[in-house]
Amino acid sequence: MQEKKNVILVDADYIDRVAFNLIVNFERMLERRIPQADLALWLDCVALDGGLRPADNLTQVVLLHSDKAFQNFLPASFSDELDGKAFSDNLGEFLISSVRVESITTMDALYRESLQHLAQQKDVERLMLVPGEQYLTVLGHELKSVEKPCCVFTMEPQVGRYEQQMLGFSLMKALGIRSDEIVK
Repeated sequence: MQEKKNVILVDADYIDRVAFNLIVNFERMLERRIPQADLALWLDCVALDGGLRPADNLTQVVLLHSDKAFQNFLPASFSDELDGKAFSDNLGEFLISSVRVESITTMDALYRESLQHLAQQKDVERLMLVPGEQYLTVLGHELKSVEKPCCVFTMEPQVGRYEQQMLGFSLMKALGIRSDEIVK
């Protein structure tokens, strides 16, 4: 019997921009330096928000990117530090792969094609999606045909019949921003 896996599909360019914006804004607001985001901690938060619970889970992380490295996450280099690497913790094993967007396609096309492919895989049990906002509306239409648990992470609530979580909370945790710092 083949083991079921969870998949986190990420527009890495998008989350890197969102992390940058959070860093800039919170450094001004909190009057302190905000470090780069801890990628493993962020993935843990996404997995928990996406419905995983501590167990021997298998989670494939697919990072779609156009740059050579994250600017606002550690580890950063897609080819040297992330692609083909893995880590394990109380949520199970996370297997990381990265796919570079080449000139023959666009990020939104690659993201949609990846989603369609993953949604059809029998060994994929749950999808956690972090798409760019610019193609989220189009993606929302495609999510109607996905027949497995699927959670979409966005910065603002979206109209749709799919499960959603706020992306900012997981990124703030990974950036080391505590709720007691912003709620006074």
